[in-house]
Amino acid sequence: MDSTISVSKGCFVFKNGATRAQKGTTKSKKAKQSIAPLLGKEITDQPFYKTYSQTWTNFITDIEALQRECCSKTLGDLVDHIGKAYSGDSSSVKNILPAAALLTGINQPDHHEQFETLSQRIKEQLSASVCVIQSRDCSSIKAAVETMVYGFVEEPFEEDEDDRDHKRLRRSQCTMQVLVEWHKSSNADASLVVILPDFECFNGKILQDFILILSSYCAKIPIVLILGVATAVSALHSTLPYHVTSKIRLKIFQTQAAPVGLNEILEKVILSPKHSVRLSGKAFKFLTHIFLFYDFSINGFIQGFKYCLMEHFFQGNAYALCTSYWSSLKMIKSLTHEDMETIRHLLSFRPYVEALNDCQKVIAILTDDGYLKKKLPKLLRDCHLHFVYFRTFLEFLTVLVQNLPKSPLGKLQRELYCNCLSKDITDTTEFKESWQMLGFMSKDEFVASVSRAITATSDFVTSQDEDLDLTEIFRPKINEKLDALKELLTKVVMAGMEVKIHSKASNSDLKDDLKQISRHDLKEKLLQMSKQEKPISDFTKSVNETLDFIKIHIVEEYLKPLTKAPPLYELFVFSDIATVRRNIIGAPRAALHMALNNPNYYLQCKCCELDSNLSMVPTLPDLSVAYKLHLECGKMINLFDWLQSFRSVVDYSEEDQEQVDPEIQARFTRAVAELQFLGYIKTSKRKTDHVTRLTW
Repeated sequence: MDSTISVSKGCFVFKNGATRAQKGTTKSKKAKQSIAPLLGKEITDQPFYKTYSQTWTNFITDIEALQRECCSKTLGDLVDHIGKAYSGDSSSVKNILPAAALLTGINQPDHHEQFETLSQRIKEQLSASVCVIQSRDCSSIKAAVETMVYGFVEEPFEEDEDDRDHKRLRRSQCTMQVLVEWHKSSNADASLVVILPDFECFNGKILQDFILILSSYCAKIPIVLILGVATAVSALHSTLPYHVTSKIRLKIFQTQAAPVGLNEILEKVILSPKHSVRLSGKAFKFLTHIFLFYDFSINGFIQGFKYCLMEHFFQGNAYALCTSYWSSLKMIKSLTHEDMETIRHLLSFRPYVEALNDCQKVIAILTDDGYLKKKLPKLLRDCHLHFVYFRTFLEFLTVLVQNLPKSPLGKLQRELYCNCLSKDITDTTEFKESWQMLGFMSKDEFVASVSRAITATSDFVTSQDEDLDLTEIFRPKINEKLDALKELLTKVVMAGMEVKIHSKASNSDLKDDLKQISRHDLKEKLLQMSKQEKPISDFTKSVNETLDFIKIHIVEEYLKPLTKAPPLYELFVFSDIATVRRNIIGAPRAALHMALNNPNYYLQCKCCELDSNLSMVPTLPDLSVAYKLHLECGKMINLFDWLQSFRSVVDYSEEDQEQVDPEIQARFTRAVAELQFLGYIKTSKRKTDHVTRLTW
């Protein structure tokens, strides 16, 4: 008899060596699974993609190393606190629950990664069991306890594929007594760490009862509670009353603020001269504004920056030259005619050609690819040197002006970066105000400020020497500027404060002259006297010379806007802000209008093709037909007229039918309900058979 033949209906299972599906898998298991690449070999083998991959790998490696360095101290102290929670004198007080509050800041999207890193570190260093409980799983105190116990007892077995004989517990069986027995049978010395990453989202009454339950069991099992607080310590006091806080021994830990972390990433990684690709002032400001005004998510900023890199390199193989200088020289030979044409179409290439005086050179550089390839090394070298000088003296200017009253040019390097790339900063009111404040400083303040800027610049160049190409070219030039500035600063230190007056007329002679001249001559004499230069001290003269040197030989020479940058700077600077804005910040209303007004734009089906946006065909979705008809109406829409119009489109017939087909009416009702859900219409209380249009 066939194995699939049965007297009654049934389901026949053939194991065939298959294993049961796992609800949860660890990251290591996911990494082992082979994932088909999204892009084909025709893309991944291109030079621009290889350069993009290498560039992004360098960026993300440096960012992750910096983030580990910033978080290591706080997380290390927190892990040490957990390890000492039940050792020595810490465990002397009964029924007092050891707890820690980790102030994470309001950057909610990054919290998951922070607590995941913390959990991993606790497991590695303390061999403790960790359970992360989300507020969405704690609708009641019973659900909170069951989630915690299940997380400790069952989740390790869910991740273990080999342990199939383990007797599973239902959530309703997960009680505190089960947790106590499990802990005694497994490892009586290991601590149980309970992490609540979103403290503010928990119900206050449930959280209070949960803490009291944990405190009553901390004498039997070593439980440590960690609270993730996004706002401030005051949130703890407002949520937990005295009878709850008296049952916990709380210690506060604070992570690095999100804006501070972002500034470190920008200054030490993204703006570092060892990376060739850069953002224009507008693109840079756009990404920072998303961070500051939307979510404070560092991870979101990094992903936005990654998208800018993709858009930059995917413009063609010519952009593969956006790498280190010596690597770019190797790629010049592999450039095709299309790549050379891409370079010739850059906006900065035209002024370079127009500056050539020899007609033969102009013709050669526009038509001969070989001749242009010979010129590329010098053009690329000029671009690399320009951006190294720009970043180096940006460090100088930032340190010089960041402590001025009200900080007209800004306190942060990212603010100066945007301003210097976008416009000629010396022509701005803020720059003139800053220079005026520097001129008003006392001798000690001025010397200290300029000395700090020189020291910071020297340290920056020294720290970047190993990672940069063309060091033998830019290092002597930077040292030359700094040495000249030190000499001027020495003159400021040696200058006196006395005002020297070379010519001084006696008061009696001046009075006699005033008595003998007419009113008109007196007016002219006073005007001439007002135009004479006022006597100044040697100190003021030396300060003015120093500020003029900084303005002319540093700011105007090296901190130039992109319009004055060397030719081919577009290969190194991403400036397509419109594309980034369109893809990173969505326009839901425009997308909805496009989808409903022209469904073929998204569906790409032949049945929805339209001759124009105003036309309609019966094969359009009902929602699209109702939407296009509602655009033709005024503020108040008569439902009966709307239904008749809808019927005339989707079920047109020359015979005049008084009775509406119930199927057509049901389709219309559903379309109207969907439009109301999307917010295009609402019901009217004035007229029951009308709806009100909400968008125009």
